[in-house]
Amino acid sequence: MFAMKINTASAARGEVGLPGDKSISHRAAILCSLAEGSSEITNFATSADCSATVKCLRSLGVQIDRDGGGLSVRGVGKAGLSAPALPLDCENSGTTMRLMSGVLAGHDFESTLVGDASLQKRPMLRVMGPLNKMGAKVTGEDGRAPLHIIGRHPLTALDYEPSAASAQLKSCVLLAGLNADGETSVFEKTPTRDHTERMLRWLGVNVETKQVESGTRILVNGDSRLFARDIKVPGDISSAAFFLVAAGFLAGSELSLPNVGVNGSRRAVVSVLQGIGVDIQVSNEREVCNEPVADLKVRGTADIGGSRPVRLAGAVIANLIDEIPVLAIAGTRLAGGLEIRDAGELRIKESDRIAAVAENLRRMNADVEELEDGLRIGPSELSGAVIDSYGDHRIAMAFAVAGLFAKGETEILGAECAAVSYPDFFNTLARVIY
Repeated sequence: MFAMKINTASAARGEVGLPGDKSISHRAAILCSLAEGSSEITNFATSADCSATVKCLRSLGVQIDRDGGGLSVRGVGKAGLSAPALPLDCENSGTTMRLMSGVLAGHDFESTLVGDASLQKRPMLRVMGPLNKMGAKVTGEDGRAPLHIIGRHPLTALDYEPSAASAQLKSCVLLAGLNADGETSVFEKTPTRDHTERMLRWLGVNVETKQVESGTRILVNGDSRLFARDIKVPGDISSAAFFLVAAGFLAGSELSLPNVGVNGSRRAVVSVLQGIGVDIQVSNEREVCNEPVADLKVRGTADIGGSRPVRLAGAVIANLIDEIPVLAIAGTRLAGGLEIRDAGELRIKESDRIAAVAENLRRMNADVEELEDGLRIGPSELSGAVIDSYGDHRIAMAFAVAGLFAKGETEILGAECAAVSYPDFFNTLARVIY
């Protein structure tokens, strides 16, 4: 186990070139593999999670060549994958397992998806249910991985309403719908990130989005074909969040983050930080391969948020879910504190992130109350402490940011888990921190 030591910082300055967006990279590798023709993907995420997706696709007969931050993908068509010789290892990636389940359900062969000890604790019933209704046979151990999939082609089209807001579940069903015998739809009461829909359209699929009285219905037709196109992956806004909080709350900071994905379903973290007074400038907004991209600049100020309490709850949480651990750290810097509710989904991530954040903040002498669906955090002068990452990349990186604000040295145990999403995080942080 690797431990990283973090000391108090005075400012963050310079420029951060962010790794490719993890969510978009997963989808780019999968959808280009299902397209007809060859695609080049640039700025593909360096994360271990996305590498797991690539390895699974190669095991299914897709030719993928990797050169640094680029992938060359020779697509096999939406129903052209080959039966794997061995179980497909999703490692620590829930996105890989859930999205690949939807893809494999529509192929007429058997496959098994496995993962590491952490992933095998995470619930998969929500993907098993709709895929079984579509005619595949997906079984697991107590609703968890390993998942054994007996696929069917074509599947039966489905009108589906998820029990919880989840972009991964929505994407799983839409990917299965590509190989169904009609029109498959997913109904969302609360909008979730729409990278799958945007990329399907980029590759030639007519994805319909219909606004209805109580939400949104997304539809895909099983007659659709995907045609290869090159994809440039924007910088990962979830990775940007750690630097936005670090620089925003260190007076005298000035940090630039170019080419960041600012998809409307993901940029809530920028809006929330701006709303509490963090000085973030968004410039040069444009679209790249059907995804909104912009340049960000954050300047640190001494007083942020005033004395009013800040509350995050409701629909915004679905579009902030990955950033909540580092926003909890920001809460310690607010004179009025921060309350986070409706975030129960955090308990079934790589760790129980609500419990992990609460426990580690207590170690740093923070004023924190753990709630069933969130946290209540009061203004706190943090003290350096030994932090347990719980093997969770977002916990490790969030508490690296906390260490910058704390008095004394902070030691993060299991810091190597940051490689799941951002292998170069600690080197990058050290380069811009003073």
